[in-house]
Amino acid sequence: MHTCMMPVAPNRLVNISSVLEYASVLIGVHQVKYMEVQTMDAVKILMVDDEERMRKLVKDFLTIKGYRVLEAGDGEQAIDIFFKEKDISLVILDVMMPKMDGWETCKTIRRYSQVPIIMLTARSEERDELLGFELGVDEYITKPFSPKILVARIEAILRRGSGTSTGEILEADGIRVDKDAHEVTVDGKPVDLSNKEFELLCLLLEHQGMAMTRDAIMDGVWGQEFSRENRTLDVHVRTLRTKLGAAGHYIETVRGVGYKIGGAS
Repeated sequence: MHTCMMPVAPNRLVNISSVLEYASVLIGVHQVKYMEVQTMDAVKILMVDDEERMRKLVKDFLTIKGYRVLEAGDGEQAIDIFFKEKDISLVILDVMMPKMDGWETCKTIRRYSQVPIIMLTARSEERDELLGFELGVDEYITKPFSPKILVARIEAILRRGSGTSTGEILEADGIRVDKDAHEVTVDGKPVDLSNKEFELLCLLLEHQGMAMTRDAIMDGVWGQEFSRENRTLDVHVRTLRTKLGAAGHYIETVRGVGYKIGGAS
């Protein structure tokens, strides 16, 4: 095979393949620098899993989408990173990990923050999902999963959390919800809700007096792809009633239909 040469200056030749290789290096450096600039202000996501292969898989998919991904191999490391980095927008959390498992990590984060949390697990038992939702998990995904589905869930959560300002206030029977500020009060006293509990309360208040079907509530809060077969909705309603205290009884169970809040049937 002949090496193609090209004249550059009198009495001087250069190998074209070397030129192309050097050019590709320059382009690669430019792309890396461009990606660094692009991700400086990107949304930060904390990926927590003791399997390096899983972390890399998720990180690669999210990086392509423009997210900045921070990694942790166990719960203790995740807590350190979470409180060191002030602007993490979402946490992806595996359940089974050394040192501190996903449940304890979730409980620790929830004491101080309502950041969206997606729980990953190889166990598909209903009781695990229900425990996750009781702890304030926003989404629950069972391994193995499609990275595209994970990305879609992440984008949906972040999209809901960054909606445009409406100045909308929802009120009923002493319950007051400021949607923009993401604040809930009952008789003037603040109530701390998870993201899903907040969305559930807003949905019921927006349809005040109407009996909403279980499917309509699931579609409105969790999306159409979420399974209707488990007790996710019932757990969230029970927890929401408890957190609302005396006002919790305003969330009524409509037998054979679903739930409603206040007003006439």
